[in-house]
Amino acid sequence: MTNKSTLESNSSTATLDNFATDIGLVLLRVVFGGLLAAHGSQKLFGWFNGAGWSANAATFDSMGYNPGKLFGTLAGLSEFTGGILLLLGLLTPLAAAIVLGTMINAINTTWGGGLLTGKGYEMPLLFATVGAVVAFTGPGKLSLDSGRPWQRQGIVWAVAAIVVAVIAAVVTLILKWTL
Repeated sequence: MTNKSTLESNSSTATLDNFATDIGLVLLRVVFGGLLAAHGSQKLFGWFNGAGWSANAATFDSMGYNPGKLFGTLAGLSEFTGGILLLLGLLTPLAAAIVLGTMINAINTTWGGGLLTGKGYEMPLLFATVGAVVAFTGPGKLSLDSGRPWQRQGIVWAVAAIVVAVIAAVVTLILKWTL
C-alpha cells in the first residue's frame, strides 16, 4: 500500500529525472552544435585556425566536388548553420537534417580511409549519429523550440528529418558525380 508521501517522493524523483534529461540534451546540443559551427566557420571564414574559404574551395575541388566554391561553401554553411541551430535548440528537425545530410557526404568522402584510422569516416559517423539522435529525442525543454508553436518532435518528425537528409545527401552526391 502506498501513502501520500511515497507518491510525492516518486513525483519529485520523476521531475528531477526529466530535468536531468533536459540538462543532458542541452549539454549535448551546446557542445556538439558549437563544435560543428566552429568547423563550418573554419571553412567559411578561417576562424579557429581554419583554412578559410579559398583554401576550402580548393580542397573540395581536389575531392571531386566541382565546382569547389559551390560545394565548399555549401558544406561550410551547412556545418555552421546546422551547428548554430542545434546549439540553440531551434528548428531542431531541420537542424538535424542539415547535419545528417552533410555528414553522409563527409562519410562518403572519407570512406576509403576506413574506420578508426585517423583519416577515415569515424568523425563524420559520430557527427551523423548525434544529428540523428537529436532528431529522435528533440532538443529538450532548455531550447528555443520548447513550447513554441513551431516546435516539432517525435517519431514522425525524426523520420522526416532523416528522409530529407538522405535525399539531400544523394542529390549532392549525384551533382558531385555529374558536374
